[in-house]
Amino acid sequence: MTAPDAIQRRWARVVGFSYIFALAPAVFAEFYVSGRLVVSDNAIVTAQNIIAHERLFRLGIASNLLVFATDVLLITALYVVLERVNRRLALLATFFRLIETTILIVAVLNDFYVLRLLSGASSLTAVNSDQLAALARVSMGAHNSAYGVALLLFGFGSPVFCYLWLRSGYIPKPLAVWGLLASAWIGICSFIFIVFPELTKVITIGYYGGPIFLFELTIGLWLLIKSVSPSPLQVG
Repeated sequence: MTAPDAIQRRWARVVGFSYIFALAPAVFAEFYVSGRLVVSDNAIVTAQNIIAHERLFRLGIASNLLVFATDVLLITALYVVLERVNRRLALLATFFRLIETTILIVAVLNDFYVLRLLSGASSLTAVNSDQLAALARVSMGAHNSAYGVALLLFGFGSPVFCYLWLRSGYIPKPLAVWGLLASAWIGICSFIFIVFPELTKVITIGYYGGPIFLFELTIGLWLLIKSVSPSPLQVG
């Protein structure tokens, strides 16, 4: 029997801070910026929007990079807090989450590439409509595909971390179970979307992303305010 020490409690607050800090730039980049610039099924208008609002597109890229940097801090903190519960499982979850973050960074690099191409077409006379459509389609397609794969990996790594939260007793068990189910649900949906992409129009982000958003907000606030429970931990 052991209890979380001072180092674990400090890093648990880092986990809480990381969850809360990453939410605002993530929502800004993936909802506000995408909502303003990306027009579903209309690649030409999307390309025109990116050209007309290049600064906003760049702000979206910068926000995503900030989120991914925070994710690295978050994953490190999760490992430090939970590795005493089961080191092998903590390592497994860490590797899945780091690979996920790497794929997301690659997606942002693709956004830089497309922005560079579109920036060279500051007037529509320089690049014809078909070329603009092709560039925008590549951008949206690569970005969405990368996010789909990353979410699938999230669906492997995050449930393991939540299982360790459940075993640890560091946070309320209902919260850990909620996170476990919400994480697994994202992984299941991501797999389904890879096989049946047309279902993305039926199962929207509110359905598959809402539960994990509420979990991360809740656990972030919990850990910031209370850190981890000093109650004994059964290591099995």
